[in-house]
Amino acid sequence: MVVREISPGIYAVGAIDWERRLFDALIPLPQGTSYNAYLVQGSEKTALIDTVDPSRELDLITNLVSLGVERIDYLVVNHAEQDHAGTVPMVLELYPGSKVLCSEKCRDLLVRLEGIGAERCEVVGDGAAIPLGGRTLRFLSTPYVHWPETILTYEETSRFLFSCDLFGCHLATSELYCDDFLTIAQYSKRYFAEIMMPFRKSIAKYLDRIGGLPLAGIAPSHGPIYRDPAPVLAAYREWSGDCLSNHVVIPYVSMHGSVRMMVMRLCDTLMGAGVKVHPFDLTVTDIGDLATTLVDAATLVIGTPTVLFGAHPQVIGAAHLANLLRPRARFATVIGSYGWGGNAVDQIKGVLTHLEVEFLDPVMAHGAPDAKVLQDIDRLGMAIRDRHASLGLM
Repeated sequence: MVVREISPGIYAVGAIDWERRLFDALIPLPQGTSYNAYLVQGSEKTALIDTVDPSRELDLITNLVSLGVERIDYLVVNHAEQDHAGTVPMVLELYPGSKVLCSEKCRDLLVRLEGIGAERCEVVGDGAAIPLGGRTLRFLSTPYVHWPETILTYEETSRFLFSCDLFGCHLATSELYCDDFLTIAQYSKRYFAEIMMPFRKSIAKYLDRIGGLPLAGIAPSHGPIYRDPAPVLAAYREWSGDCLSNHVVIPYVSMHGSVRMMVMRLCDTLMGAGVKVHPFDLTVTDIGDLATTLVDAATLVIGTPTVLFGAHPQVIGAAHLANLLRPRARFATVIGSYGWGGNAVDQIKGVLTHLEVEFLDPVMAHGAPDAKVLQDIDRLGMAIRDRHASLGLM
């Protein structure tokens, strides 16, 4: 990634990772990602806001050298995760006079994760300001906007908010700016689903404060910069709020066709009842697509065959993912098939402990679904329709 000036004296100096296809050994990255870092030069002091993933540390250092940066007074670490802070040790080695600015919890994590000496860190609290000469960095404490140590950095003169993971998206692009949010909305929503959805209630608390800042732009740690913050702020208000859509998500696995038959019957019933439905065959599903669809859905239906004595392992994985992401769904249930026994329903219920849902009556077939099971599926579809109607979704 080449150095680019985003405002007088403020430069994007991070790295684009065009080839990366998996994040945290879990999240698919079909469009790659970027690790954004920003250099802010005042008349007296220079600050570097965040670094890059260790795999791209040469890109960051090359960018700093190409700018002729001889001194970094402050290294702001908004968040201690390695894709942001992994190159902190290298920067501190090359610029030994640098002082790390971070939250108290971030300091403790940097000591453990990166081996940084605590004496290199200066803790900045909520509202603290650091003058650079003609520029001032002000810090916003935003715990549980992803991790408990996260802060945001606002530069008062340029009116740019360096928002760390908040408002980001995993997207490798040569475009520095996003001037039309609709062009990246799908990536932004996917990122929210995968990274931010578990913390939506915390995020909702901070949006008014962020929206109240005079903002000329938002510069996140992944993806392009927003010169018009309004659309992404509006999207986050919607995604982190409590409003639901008339949608049902059905992640499932079918080993011999029985579960698929039940899923397709439920899809037909729901569509006939005016409910939008999203089936996901977990053997071929991108979990990022599943997570994105969970953002709005009012109901989660999990379809599983029985493997020996329990639910299919891929189904358990999807249920565990949903439990971690904590979507705002209001209803959930299980449909499936078994041969000679098992405990799939109770097993899945035991996984979904963090979902605040009403569990509807499950439908389990002994072998292939017979006429009675298919009627039960139809009744389940009507029950879901009625629940959605009771929330005013239809």
